[in-house]
Amino acid sequence: MTTSTPATGTPATPDTSAQALTGKRRIAFAGFVDENYLPGFLVLLRSLALSNPGVCEDFVVLHDDLKPASVARIRALHPRIVLRRVDAAHYDSYAKGDQDNYLVRKAYFILDVFRIRDYDTVITLDTDMVVLGDLGELLTLREGLAAVPQFFYGQHKLNSGLLVIQREYLSDAFCARIDQVGRSGGYELDKHDQGILNAVLDGDFVRLDARYNFVKRRLSGDLPVPDDTAILHFTGRHKPWQGGEAGYAQAEERWREFELDDAAFHAACLAKGGLHHDLLVHYGTPHVARTGDVEAARKVAASHIAAGEYQDAVDILSGVRIPLDEAWPHEVLGHALMSVSRYAEARRELLLATAAPNRAATAHARLAQIAWVHGDNTEALRHATAGLGADPTHRSARLWAQRAAAVPAQEQGAPEDQLAHVAFYMDRQGNAGDKLLPETVRLAFGPDTTSRRWTSVHAHRLFDRAALERVNARRGLVIGGGGLFIPDTMPNGNSAWQWNVPDEHLKAVDVPVMVFAVGFNAFDGQSYRARRFNESLRLLVEKSAFFGLRNHGSIARVRSLLPPGLHDKVVFQPCPTTVMRHLVAGWTDPLHREDTVLLNAAYDRAGLRFGHDYGHFLAELAKAVRAIGAHTEVRCVAHSLDDERIAFDLRREHGISLPVVPMYDFSGDEIRETYARTRLVIGMRGHAGMIPFGVGTPIISLISHPKMAYFLSDIERPEWGVSVHERHLGDVLTERALHILDHHSRTVLDVHDRQERLWQVTQDNAARIRTVLGR
Repeated sequence: MTTSTPATGTPATPDTSAQALTGKRRIAFAGFVDENYLPGFLVLLRSLALSNPGVCEDFVVLHDDLKPASVARIRALHPRIVLRRVDAAHYDSYAKGDQDNYLVRKAYFILDVFRIRDYDTVITLDTDMVVLGDLGELLTLREGLAAVPQFFYGQHKLNSGLLVIQREYLSDAFCARIDQVGRSGGYELDKHDQGILNAVLDGDFVRLDARYNFVKRRLSGDLPVPDDTAILHFTGRHKPWQGGEAGYAQAEERWREFELDDAAFHAACLAKGGLHHDLLVHYGTPHVARTGDVEAARKVAASHIAAGEYQDAVDILSGVRIPLDEAWPHEVLGHALMSVSRYAEARRELLLATAAPNRAATAHARLAQIAWVHGDNTEALRHATAGLGADPTHRSARLWAQRAAAVPAQEQGAPEDQLAHVAFYMDRQGNAGDKLLPETVRLAFGPDTTSRRWTSVHAHRLFDRAALERVNARRGLVIGGGGLFIPDTMPNGNSAWQWNVPDEHLKAVDVPVMVFAVGFNAFDGQSYRARRFNESLRLLVEKSAFFGLRNHGSIARVRSLLPPGLHDKVVFQPCPTTVMRHLVAGWTDPLHREDTVLLNAAYDRAGLRFGHDYGHFLAELAKAVRAIGAHTEVRCVAHSLDDERIAFDLRREHGISLPVVPMYDFSGDEIRETYARTRLVIGMRGHAGMIPFGVGTPIISLISHPKMAYFLSDIERPEWGVSVHERHLGDVLTERALHILDHHSRTVLDVHDRQERLWQVTQDNAARIRTVLGR
């Protein structure tokens, strides 16, 4: 939850840390390692990757004496190692001279995990453990301190080898309790951490099933390891890498499954399905360099593309020899090349891919996209039609066929009376918010949004010499209509943001350039190709007569990428959807509203939105929907087709059926009217908050992206938002929704008051822009 900022018209500098704004949980594994136990730790890391291929969180390595070569071996096995040296002297006051004993040192030092302050959840793993099964349940735990009860000492004591520690225990207060008990003594000499923790907790911990810390001693007599064991713990003094112990041969065989050299380990990982991006790149890159494996290179490249790392994808596939008849690697390389605007090379690769029936539809769709980007609708339609011939159900091929066959609007006005408008012009059944944006931007410049006063420049089409000449024949150039500063919706190598504009053509624009209400839309965990984006951004700011961003969070992010001399050019211009009551001619507020609450959830980049918390979010949302639904009808409003998933998931997982409002099929007027008629909108998409706010309807934002918090901070109403990661989301959302519904008239007036402040900023900017345009 963000805090209030100064008055709306005054540029603020909020905390732009994405995690701080979204509340996304930070999770880490942790363990103490020294040279003696290094072989065990390396096996632990391999077993974690192979048993949980979709998991890659930070691993905090507590140590006091690791050699550089040992650190290198650790880093080679995990891409997100965080080294943290522990302070042996801290425990001198209650170590009783046992610091030379590894078990005692480990026991003391593992207590340093409670001094970690960088994470919300920390999962400790001992170096004598091996991971055999899915740890997903541990990653979703949200409350308390969880552990497996000790096998031999009763259910009121925990075994500290595996701990799942939540934020409230990662605190100075809890560390003070640990220190107090540690110095008082009375714990078992060879189990100091267990003795101290058991004394501090006194049985107050969340009990986990024994399969998460299955101790070796339970297998005495050479018993087999149970199939459902998730973590096998080689307790005792005899470790597998030291020769093992008689009577545990079957257990040690499981450990030795992961005693692999790098080549065998990398190959085993790449054979796994669903390997996390960071793991796939970390293991796949050296594997490809060592073997030249084309299929492995394809997998790594595809993962790079999914993460927006397009040049990396080009590099790894360009470094291997792809046989002519290997269609899939050619298609992935073509995709990567077109994403960095190497279009001629991309065409060559994609044409090779069209020869294979199972890749033809996708390859033709990408060729259609390249043709459309270059303004060749005839060629685009030819390839899109070929793609549909190969697969009549291919969604992307159908989209490009529709775009290529669309009849452009006839120009009605003279060029000297028109403004050119760069925006993302959404397709039919596209995102409802983006569909409404270009028209609303134009309304901020005057009531006529038609081609008498405007000529459209689709941001995703290459801004070539012909487009430049068309723009320079107009009165000016407006850039705005969404979060154009995002790297991956339609990637290109010319700007590294959504407008596909080469620097030379941007420099040659000789009419006034006005950037209007653009947002910096990177998700938590998403990055730009920094150098190319920064260079393009700087040129755009230098070129602009007006450069307005739609929230102060975006302003802070963009200013941080610019030299100080350009900071003052970046000003606040609210998204015009937030002031639509003032822009739409003849607007009247509704006399009566439907007794409904509209609920919106978003699923694009779901991993970045929810992390490990989607199950928690869905369960808490179900609780809120039931409680709110007891007072007011709740409906699902879908800005895009994918948004309907919330209705499916609530019905399947929680037995809740909601009617769906297909807003992706609505016109601009229908979108505005639907939001104006309801009493409250609970939305996850940015424009599921800004549009209803703009027509005077109260909102609650489900925050999974920083921009939601930015907007609420600008209007000084952070309490109108709740993180999707909030531990008590259901209760908080219910309380806030019912409060708004119970005080609805007052809240509507508050919305109007907040809107007036944004409208004043918009009017002041409009006066400045009129001066720029000379009328």
